[in-house]
Amino acid sequence: MMHPLFDAAAPIPLHALAAMAATLLGAVQLVLPKGGFLHIVMGRLWVAGMAVVAISSFFILEIRLLGPFSPIHGLSLFTLVVLVYAVQAARRGRIAAHRKAMIRLYCLSLLLAGAFTLLPGRIMHQVVFGV
Repeated sequence: MMHPLFDAAAPIPLHALAAMAATLLGAVQLVLPKGGFLHIVMGRLWVAGMAVVAISSFFILEIRLLGPFSPIHGLSLFTLVVLVYAVQAARRGRIAAHRKAMIRLYCLSLLLAGAFTLLPGRIMHQVVFGV
């Protein structure tokens, strides 16, 4: 048997790997100095990773509560909208709004939603706990 994550149907491996990368990259972003070249480059990578996570979720239809979708798809749509808002805020010099949106997005879309993937019966539960 393969690793549970890589044994999963597409696009689950892409989605999970992008989420893990965004979680790590976001944590680094939170502690590094803000506004410099490294922050901008890493921020762009984080935004791209988050877009991959959100977009790939629309092709994961295992939990169907609202037609083919689940509430997590609403979070994905919210994530895409907030990503655009936060990037525009930074470009317009509205740094406080940018910071607030990005931190909330990191906490809600990655940490909180990620915690739900650790529930028994989910693939990430198998990956992390081996059960």
